[in-house]
Amino acid sequence: MEMTEIVRRVYRQSAFTLIPFAIISALIEWKKLPLSILIGGVLALANLKGLAWGIGGLVGAGEQVSGKLVFFSLIRLFILSAILITLFLLEVINITGIFIGITTVLIVLLKEGVKAAKNA
Repeated sequence: MEMTEIVRRVYRQSAFTLIPFAIISALIEWKKLPLSILIGGVLALANLKGLAWGIGGLVGAGEQVSGKLVFFSLIRLFILSAILITLFLLEVINITGIFIGITTVLIVLLKEGVKAAKNA
């Protein structure tokens, strides 16, 4: 199974898990929690796409870690941190919801990774 196929499957399955979590959490706290879960999931998926892009560039080139790859990884980390800090300071997000969204994507990613490793 190719890496882009795994990323595609993670995207699809994350959407099918994040949306029900957000709907269920709307029954608990309707103000910030559902939006925070979705934002956490979207940021985790964006980070996954950036990681896949960086690793694909590294593996495709067959070289050692280049300065460009490290630079783009740091920029990605800075952008994700800036988004989270800004949304938190504007009181748009709930930290618990962000953690639920990120953890949901991480669990789906681990499940798909184990599945791909067994098939390889």
